[in-house]
Amino acid sequence: MSLSLLDWRRRVGALYAEVRAATDPADGHRLWRRGRDELFAGHPQTPLLPPDRAVFTGLPYAPYDPALRFTVEVDPDVAPQRMQVQTGTDGVVPFQRIGVAHLDGLGDLDVWWLATYGGGVFLPLKDATAGTATYGGGRYVLDTAKGADLGGGVLGSSLVVDLNFAYNPSCAYDPAWACPLAPAGNTLAAPVWGGELYGSGGC
Repeated sequence: MSLSLLDWRRRVGALYAEVRAATDPADGHRLWRRGRDELFAGHPQTPLLPPDRAVFTGLPYAPYDPALRFTVEVDPDVAPQRMQVQTGTDGVVPFQRIGVAHLDGLGDLDVWWLATYGGGVFLPLKDATAGTATYGGGRYVLDTAKGADLGGGVLGSSLVVDLNFAYNPSCAYDPAWACPLAPAGNTLAAPVWGGELYGSGGC
């Protein structure tokens, strides 16, 4: 179990490294889609339940939209806020809000820091497609502690927030998982037609 999870995280980290190295974000998106489908189809740590694995043909995705890619300076002018999340495998996981990402034309998303060993940036997203075309609890855009890192400026001056890489958490596929979900500050009123979809296509 532990070593297969280690292998999953290594593969996710390597996949995102390929994405960051791609000169064309759309090419990186194609790499990401192919890599996620391979992991879901054949890895021991796939979140798919056995009946779903047997009929899996690929995750459904929206076409890549360049307008959903942002490079943002995180605005640190926010009141301190802490979020404690009960998870299925890691117990209570604490997050601290470290700023806000202002996305032109869409709105603001809170940026969180995993306030435990190792740390990491966490950026969930819930938009108007939640519960219909995407998972009702929202999706993740960045979870750098687990390898989902799209890069940014030197010395942490900015973050690449590309909503085409939004993906459903594991609890969308297996109810045994308990995942951090998008809080109010990570909710957009507009629909985001990018990233991984849910409830249609290959799963």
